[in-house]
Amino acid sequence: MSNGESKKNLKFLCVSRLGCVGDLCIRLQEEGHKARYYIDDKEEKDISDGFVEKAERWEDFKDWADVIVFDDADFGGTAEALRKEGKAVIGGSTYTDRLEMDREFGQQEMKSAGLSILPSWSFTTFDEAVKFVKENPERYVVKPNGSAQNDKVLSFIGQEEDGLDIQTILERYKKGWSNKIKSFQIQKFAPGVEVAVGGFFNGSDFLLPICVNFEHKRLFNGDIGPTTGEMGTSMFWNDGGMLYEETLLKMKDRLAQAGYIGYFDINCIANGRGIYPLECTSRFGMPTLSIQMEGMLSSMGEFLHALANRQSPALKVKKGFQIGVVIAVPPFPFEDLKTFKRYSEDSVVIFKKPMKEGLWPADVKLVDGDWRLTGSSGYVMVVTGSGATMEDARTQVYNRVRNIVIPNMFYRTDIGERWNRDGDLLRTWGYVT
Repeated sequence: MSNGESKKNLKFLCVSRLGCVGDLCIRLQEEGHKARYYIDDKEEKDISDGFVEKAERWEDFKDWADVIVFDDADFGGTAEALRKEGKAVIGGSTYTDRLEMDREFGQQEMKSAGLSILPSWSFTTFDEAVKFVKENPERYVVKPNGSAQNDKVLSFIGQEEDGLDIQTILERYKKGWSNKIKSFQIQKFAPGVEVAVGGFFNGSDFLLPICVNFEHKRLFNGDIGPTTGEMGTSMFWNDGGMLYEETLLKMKDRLAQAGYIGYFDINCIANGRGIYPLECTSRFGMPTLSIQMEGMLSSMGEFLHALANRQSPALKVKKGFQIGVVIAVPPFPFEDLKTFKRYSEDSVVIFKKPMKEGLWPADVKLVDGDWRLTGSSGYVMVVTGSGATMEDARTQVYNRVRNIVIPNMFYRTDIGERWNRDGDLLRTWGYVT
């Protein structure tokens, strides 16, 4: 398909562990394509019911689909096998799965590729880690490896320069989480601006523009409270520049050798000394994908089809900034099915006035025209907005948020506010213009 040729009625099979790409399926259907959605987790099976057609077994539809989309970082071996069969696949590889799931491996690969990494140490026992911190008192960050890293509340950023709080948290993890955390990393803390740089990779190269985004990970305004994964994100699109050249571009050859096709993101700390990668994400992000779709003018279906077929489609995006705000209910960000069923399950989402723009349902199903909460996590939806300035985007997104009523709903009201500071610093250091 040439860049100027329009192709409708494509068939997409979206395969998810926890039901994270229902909004993508909806976008594809709105563009006139067909989508089938498979969710693996039994507690999340009802997510997106009524919005999209579902599949009981994704394997039954692999020959039906023009494009197969995987949304998590542990489908790499399956994606590789399907590509060998000649299928068009958006998703990982065994290499990129390991980049994300094994922090030590990811750090070493980025270092070998020429990125400037922060000193870090890996451990398999908490006693060894406590001894290390006692002997080397500094400010550190604790990050679990493997599937435990998906439980974001287990990551801990130390505040004390002598590492005493890190010792305390390690002792706590030893008592309460030793069965779940089999290995973990302690990384030296670095001050600066936390910024992520991501781009779509077609198997051989990144496609411009890239996405520069700023995650707001903690539960409450001012980055207070437990780490949630994300409560919202602000972003803009950029044609290259130093942030791209010092991060994604240096990983290009390794991703090409691995045959990776999809979205790839590196979260970093930037300061006056350099840009230091913290972790890789070799998959779509939440709520990043919803906010990207807010900013993309290109047909998502046609873009993904061309990308999966190793082409270089043009990616047309809005100028300015985009913001996404996560709307949640109890027990988010914790796992507590009993609490969800008691306080949140089957609650109706009420819109004060009709609204279609900027709404991206997550753990929701459509019943008789109503949005009803389902799943188990309490991650309800992402609300997005755009603007020529970050403040314009904030105004639009929060006007949309105020139109929504859900019992016990909560959200952060400061998404995007950090840009005044972060933008000034990044421009001062020469990382953005």
